[in-house]
Amino acid sequence: MTTLEVRRVRQSDPIAAPLVAELTYEYTTRYGPSGAQEMQRPADVFEPPNGQFLLLVEAGEAVAGGAFMRYDDETAEMKRIWTHSGHRRRGLARRVLLELEAEARTFGYSRIYLTTGPRQPEAKGLYLASGYTPLFDVETDPLTIGPLPFSKVIH
Repeated sequence: MTTLEVRRVRQSDPIAAPLVAELTYEYTTRYGPSGAQEMQRPADVFEPPNGQFLLLVEAGEAVAGGAFMRYDDETAEMKRIWTHSGHRRRGLARRVLLELEAEARTFGYSRIYLTTGPRQPEAKGLYLASGYTPLFDVETDPLTIGPLPFSKVIH
C-alpha cells in the first residue's frame, strides 16, 4: 500500500486541477448552474492566515482534498471536500475531514461549520458519522430543506 501525503496548496495548484474539475462536474450535474457558481467563487479565501486548501496525494496524484475558510473569529467553514471517483470507499473523505479539523485548530478555530447539498447523501452520512451536529431535522426530506448545515466543536 502506498503512503498518503498531506499537501497544503492553493486550489489553483496544477496537482489539484483534476480533483477540482471532477468536483465542478459533480456539482453541476447534481445542482445545475448553481453548482457551477459555487466553484467560480474566489479560492483565495482558502489561503492562510484565515483558511487552507489541502490535498491527500498518493503516488503523485491528488486522490482527495478539501478546504476551510474563516466563518467568524472562532469558526472555520469547511468547503469542497471531495474524493476522486477512482479512489472512493477507502475512508479518504474522513481522513480529509480529520486533517482539516486539525489544521483549523492550529489556526485558532474552536468550531467548524459546513453545509452540504440535499443531493449529497454520502456527505450527509459522513458528517453524521464524524460527530457533526445537524442544524436541521434529519427526519425531513433533504430536498425540502435546501443546504444542510452542520457544526462541530473542535478542541
